[in-house]
Amino acid sequence: MRILTISAEVTPFAKAGGLGDVAASLPKAWEELGHESIVVIPKYGHIDCEKHSIQPTDIIVAVPIGTWTEYARLWIGTLPDSGVKVYLLQNSDYFDREGIYGNPDGFTDNDRRFIFLARAAFETARTLGFKPDIIHAHDNHTALAMPMLKINYANDSFLNEAAGVFTIHNMVYQGLYDSQKAIQFMGLHRRHFFKGSWFEQYGALNSLKAGIMFSDKVTTVSPTYAHEVRWTKSGENLQDSLHARASDLIGVLNGVDYTEWDSKTDKLIYENYSAKTIERKEYNKQHLLADFGLNTREISDGLPLVGMVTRLTPQKGIDLLERGLDHFLKNNLMRVVLLGSGESRYEDVLRSLAKKYPRRALVQIGYNNTLSHKITAASDFFLVPSRFEPCGLTQMYALKYGTIPIVRSTGGLADTVMEYDAGTGYGTGFLFQQFSAAEFRTAIGRAISHYRIKPHWDIIRNNAMTQNFSSLISAQNYINVFHWALEKVRS
Repeated sequence: MRILTISAEVTPFAKAGGLGDVAASLPKAWEELGHESIVVIPKYGHIDCEKHSIQPTDIIVAVPIGTWTEYARLWIGTLPDSGVKVYLLQNSDYFDREGIYGNPDGFTDNDRRFIFLARAAFETARTLGFKPDIIHAHDNHTALAMPMLKINYANDSFLNEAAGVFTIHNMVYQGLYDSQKAIQFMGLHRRHFFKGSWFEQYGALNSLKAGIMFSDKVTTVSPTYAHEVRWTKSGENLQDSLHARASDLIGVLNGVDYTEWDSKTDKLIYENYSAKTIERKEYNKQHLLADFGLNTREISDGLPLVGMVTRLTPQKGIDLLERGLDHFLKNNLMRVVLLGSGESRYEDVLRSLAKKYPRRALVQIGYNNTLSHKITAASDFFLVPSRFEPCGLTQMYALKYGTIPIVRSTGGLADTVMEYDAGTGYGTGFLFQQFSAAEFRTAIGRAISHYRIKPHWDIIRNNAMTQNFSSLISAQNYINVFHWALEKVRS
């Protein structure tokens, strides 16, 4: 099978969140499973081409935009530890700037930038002679590739036998654009946009809705999230569209690239270890605490270390931290290490904790991939107290390092973490149901009550480290979805 992936992010070239990890791990896994895949992303101004061995080509791609033609020069790279080619679109007007989306409010021309990306991906495949069976688009940024496939390329013999599969990573971000401009940039007639059309939502062009309605199959990044988006507020006012596509809506759990996230082989942590050499995990904790400036007495005081690596947004449950953690920090029951960046009000929450408990709340503001690995390996527990979580990857990373997740039971967190039962010895973590500081505190209390208590501490960490959420499993599930999509298109 030949698969064209279109994404605004792909790790390690450009990443703002878990989307980048998934858009990289799936094509690598498909290659392992014997499929041919290429990836198309923008060549953003911040990408370090020398570091990632990205080279320019002499290939110029002509891209129809509206009634005119624009152009992109192709650069080429390879996903690490694979033969998967990544084609980067160079267009200085659209992508030669810092950042991916223009956070927090978005670049004012994101409509045109991402319509150009989607259209350029099709034309890149044509220019390269790569005739895809599947067009796989991720999130609202590339969602408009789905209607383009069905309308702009409906009579194009090179592309009209391809099936479109659209993956939703987060329903909150929908890509709302001015309808007249967006329809024009897409090269469509204004008759395509009207009240109640597959493009329209409250008078605007809704990219996410269009991706849902025009794709052959729609996936979310976990089975529980696929249910939640139809039947709860997680559907973000698109429940009717999702109900209309219910027979084509499938939850496929994200997977982990264990070539990058595995305590046995991770080159970024202080000391490698496995379930059989779990005692070496303690060295990671000692080194991390030393790097944060703690003294010998503090390093050996026996407190459990609770880690968190996150984007600082309302979704991630940052509101619970101060009220949820205060009791344990004030009474010297645990130490926390927090890494994140995002909204200034949430950065202030972390700084406030660090100021209030300077030796027990260890905080670094910013994105630091190496430190995220070290925190995951060094911590005893890992916090993911999300309001909602379509899938989440950090809790799956933590499991592989014997770092026990404390999570809210929502979305992919509910699919990947099972409450530990001291009676049976089953389970991998600790969950809470309601989004409240009281329930959060109770879950933390249950967790630390098991800390170093034999035999439970050995059992739960072994349970965690033997979980398998490999991207190969996720990739095969996608291949099944792709076959169903092709049957629909070619029947």
